[in-house]
Amino acid sequence: MTKVLMVCLGNICRSPLAEGILRHKAEQNKLSIEVDSAGTAGYHVGEMPDPRSVKKAKEYGIDISMLRGRQFTVSDFNCFDYIYVMDQSNYRDVISLARSNHDKNKVELILNTIYPGKNKNVPDPYYGGESGFENVYRMLEEACEKIIHTI
Repeated sequence: MTKVLMVCLGNICRSPLAEGILRHKAEQNKLSIEVDSAGTAGYHVGEMPDPRSVKKAKEYGIDISMLRGRQFTVSDFNCFDYIYVMDQSNYRDVISLARSNHDKNKVELILNTIYPGKNKNVPDPYYGGESGFENVYRMLEEACEKIIHTI
């Protein structure tokens, strides 16, 4: 089974959305993919996703209300085949915990799946209002579609 981890800063906006989208696509395509998410910071450990992320996912038929925030740990390198981060700050934070090149090679900016080598960030929608969450959803949906076809 392929295991994928989605990572953002607080694990309440972008990474839970990405987790929900990829899990939904895996189910639709009858693929055996385990998906989880985490944050580089521990601000929201144990909390449910931001209500705006939950609402946006629900608009597209995806339920992420049961997810709970957790912080990325070094042991995640052992547990996951792919670690997709939302922005360059997340990338630096995750890479700083890598113990080897093998660990580092698992980490990729999620938008590099659709814009190879461009190192584009998924913007944090926390302060961006409703349109910010729609914009992020669309970016993650396109990236997750590419991930499904790659895996």
